[in-house]
Amino acid sequence: MDRNSVIGFVLLGVLFVGYIFFNQKQQTAAKIEKDRQDSIANVNKPKPVDTAAYTTNGAADSSKLASAYGTFAGAANGTLQTAVLENEVLKITFSNQGGQPSLVQLKKFKDFEGKPLMLVNSSFNRISLKVPANNNTLLNTADLYFTGGKVQQLQDGSQAISYRLTTSNPEQYLEYVYTLKQDGYAVDFDIHAIGLENVVPAGQKTLSLQWDSENDKQEKDMQNERQNNQVHYRDADGKHDYFTLERTSNQKWNNQLQWVSVKQQFFNTTFIARNDARFAAAEINTKVPESANIVGQTFATLEIPYNRAHDFNFPIEIYYGPNHYKTLKSFDIGLESIIPLGSGIFAFVKYVNKWIIIPVFNFLSEFITNYGLIIILLTLFIRLLIVPFTYQSYVSQAKMKVLKPEIDALRAKHGDDQQAFGMEQMKLFKSAGVNPLGGCLPALMQLPILVAMYSFFPSSIELRQESFLWATDLSAYDSILDLPFTIPFYGNHVSLFTLLMTITSLILAFNNRGMADQSNPVMKYMPYVFPIMLLGIFNRLASALTFYYFLSNVISIVLQWAIQKFLVNHDKIHAQIQENKKKPASKSKWQEKLEEMQKKQQDMQKRQQEIQQRKKQ
Repeated sequence: MDRNSVIGFVLLGVLFVGYIFFNQKQQTAAKIEKDRQDSIANVNKPKPVDTAAYTTNGAADSSKLASAYGTFAGAANGTLQTAVLENEVLKITFSNQGGQPSLVQLKKFKDFEGKPLMLVNSSFNRISLKVPANNNTLLNTADLYFTGGKVQQLQDGSQAISYRLTTSNPEQYLEYVYTLKQDGYAVDFDIHAIGLENVVPAGQKTLSLQWDSENDKQEKDMQNERQNNQVHYRDADGKHDYFTLERTSNQKWNNQLQWVSVKQQFFNTTFIARNDARFAAAEINTKVPESANIVGQTFATLEIPYNRAHDFNFPIEIYYGPNHYKTLKSFDIGLESIIPLGSGIFAFVKYVNKWIIIPVFNFLSEFITNYGLIIILLTLFIRLLIVPFTYQSYVSQAKMKVLKPEIDALRAKHGDDQQAFGMEQMKLFKSAGVNPLGGCLPALMQLPILVAMYSFFPSSIELRQESFLWATDLSAYDSILDLPFTIPFYGNHVSLFTLLMTITSLILAFNNRGMADQSNPVMKYMPYVFPIMLLGIFNRLASALTFYYFLSNVISIVLQWAIQKFLVNHDKIHAQIQENKKKPASKSKWQEKLEEMQKKQQDMQKRQQEIQQRKKQ
């Protein structure tokens, strides 16, 4: 065994040991994080009263209850009762245990299986204040029994329900009041603390509101749902930000917040501090369980500023509803920003969506109910906007086609001297009056629109469960064949719109092959490689997006054929180019500077070649 082999085996050994160490470290960190999440879930899960521990001879022992529950001992036991607030779009079932929503149904929506869509559907979902008990312990109001629960019909058509958590002193109590208007997805939630300034420890300046939320699977693509399962928030200064549950498990804010939202792909639950109120601080822990039915879980602690007033009130509005842009925007608090219309380096496309795509889409939706047809008209409208640039592009392509023999002659003349070839090519373009970048303008114009569509279609709730042709849901992929295996970088299904998009992209690349530098293998084959790469990326995306891309390609192919067949006269263009060559070429300062730089580079290359030749001699 030679020295190189020994070194190689040693390096492999080091890498192997390093991998084991790194893997163990990752596993340890994952276990610590799992233990932390499990402990948080254990603290916040419902804790039913162990009646056996607080009874004597089969009867409730008030002294034992008072020892454990303090002034709230009377609320430790009770009989479960429910009540319902309902309007045209929302049905909320309340429970006297915790005085909180136990079921929340969006009446106009169904899940992917056609079942009623529930935003709250398990005991995991809790709204709870922490109140003091004896022995310096805290109780969760979600575990205690409230009195009240009678539904009231208000004069304006709204419905209200109130729950009261009483203490041993009837003049000291905690009250929750919920008010649901005749329409809309928001319910007012008012927290009243009456006379509790003598119950809450002295010096305590906030009340901790615990909000636990479990997001059930609503769509057919769990992976996509989890990528869109996020926590959004807006602070008192109007700054909006968010994080995804799969990537972040803990966030803490010491500044005031206006609202906090747990967002799913098409729905959200948001706690909004109403009027001029603000949450004093917040902490959110998240968990993505290994479950086929649960997308994610959040444990939010919202600190309510408490001024120790005898009649304390904190107003909250809870939104249970769809991620519908117009609906969220109507709140006028930036809630629509939870809808992903453009982010990162393409953040600017959100203005394309807000000012062009969404207004046109909403306008068409007022007259047309078929969303496939709306996409067709929207695509035609967009292509109509850039028709002048498209025409100029094809004229530029025709000019380049006419000049191709002369360009090939220049390339053969200068061989490997790319700088000399570049200078002569620039002179040819200048004398002929041709802009070599003219054919790129439509592509540059379409890129922001494509990126805008990339954001808009997958997040548009209007397209959810809307069918068109073979696509049963325009907000999801249009699978025509589910594979029994997964193909790397492609997936486990075949999306027909994605295939059609790829085929038409390849046809366009073939039609435009004359625009690419055929002597450069990268430039020659890249137009064909790129659509194949997109095949794997777009296979899982919304069929509305791939249908738009396919349709846009078809329009490009038809326009290209029609313009070149009926509008572009190659003989006339050739004659015009020859006339342009006869005119004296005027050089701009930028062109003069460019030619000067190219000349200096050529001189430098020649000197280096001369030096190398001298060294050889």
